[in-house]
Amino acid sequence: MQSVEWLAAAATDPRACKREWDQGSGSVLLEAGRFWDVLSVPEQLGLLALDILWSDPLQVPGPTLVDSAARRVGFFLPPDPTSRWVGSGLRHLGKGSWVAVPPPYRSSGSLEWIIPPDGTGALHPALPLELALRQANGTLAVLAPLSEE
Repeated sequence: MQSVEWLAAAATDPRACKREWDQGSGSVLLEAGRFWDVLSVPEQLGLLALDILWSDPLQVPGPTLVDSAARRVGFFLPPDPTSRWVGSGLRHLGKGSWVAVPPPYRSSGSLEWIIPPDGTGALHPALPLELALRQANGTLAVLAPLSEE
């Protein structure tokens, strides 16, 4: 329940948000930039980076959303209006951006939480995420020539 309250707090009308999750189509648009930003990356890169983050027992990955239709993974991280994420296929969604979000307790269409929010406000720290994405990108660069053969 705590995760529902935390996530719905990002809505302009938290009650309507929770009602939509319970009775509507299952996902709502929430504005990024106030409580969290989202870094959206290509699915293969994101899943590999998440695996790298999970391999460190001291690192607890934050909320992570997958959109199987768009083949993208979204990492929720602290809001940072001056952040610059550079890389092929990376999209940083901050203030003024809207993100389709299912409830933390079930999927909605192609949207599904890999790691749902826990309600504490824990997010992905930017630096470990960046390092995991760099490592994942290096791994994919090595694997790509092998898959073309």
